[in-house]
Amino acid sequence: MFIDKNVYAQQPKTYEFTVLTYNIYHGEDPYNPGKANIDSVANLINIYRPDFVMLQEVDSMTNRLAGVYGQRINWMKELGKKTGMHAYFSKAISFSDGGYGEGLLSRKKLKFTTVQLPAPKGGEDRSMISVEYPLGKKKKIIVVGTHLCHEYEENRIAQLKLINESFAATGFPYILAGDLNLTPASAEYKQEIQSKWIDAALAANKTDNTFSSKEPDRRIDYVLLDKKAKWQVTAVEVIPVMYSDHMPMLVKLELEY
Repeated sequence: MFIDKNVYAQQPKTYEFTVLTYNIYHGEDPYNPGKANIDSVANLINIYRPDFVMLQEVDSMTNRLAGVYGQRINWMKELGKKTGMHAYFSKAISFSDGGYGEGLLSRKKLKFTTVQLPAPKGGEDRSMISVEYPLGKKKKIIVVGTHLCHEYEENRIAQLKLINESFAATGFPYILAGDLNLTPASAEYKQEIQSKWIDAALAANKTDNTFSSKEPDRRIDYVLLDKKAKWQVTAVEVIPVMYSDHMPMLVKLELEY
């Protein structure tokens, strides 16, 4: 009996991923000024053991961190040590003699890319960080973290447009997660998310508010999945901790690919 090994090798498999997104308030407890939150964030990650962690409002080597930690530190590098994960930092702006932007943790060592996002209305510059995560020789997924503009709708629309254009033509499944600074009722969501992405929280019917951690009254943190791929959202949890002014969002996924 003849078996075509190439056909057999191309049969779809099911892959499982756990993703955590968290705006960490630059590494400080917002309700206890001067108190570091890195150990709390690390313990949370070690409990839930996600494959990917996307972090926003990350300081690196800033004087602001020195005021909290006693010295200027590479916050992502230190978090990587505490979690045993590979850490990457994406600088969006120069700030306080250091950098400020996004962070990403991965269980595997990966190459990462930083892309600056447009800000046609001005305001604070933003960036996105992405990694390509291999699934064997020919398959991979793209994992993206970002923190969109908090000031202007026009900026958020332009930023989402660039993100959508950057990954739509790759042919690979992709995940976008982060603090998007918009609600599902916003024009940005309706124009650039609703028709182009699977909103994991909505798919799981678990649309709990994520901000603020003290009085949660809006959902502005998301895990989004491209609609072309065969994703299944198996669990969504907004974790009720107050290490930051946001709450972390954990999503478990299956991908047939």
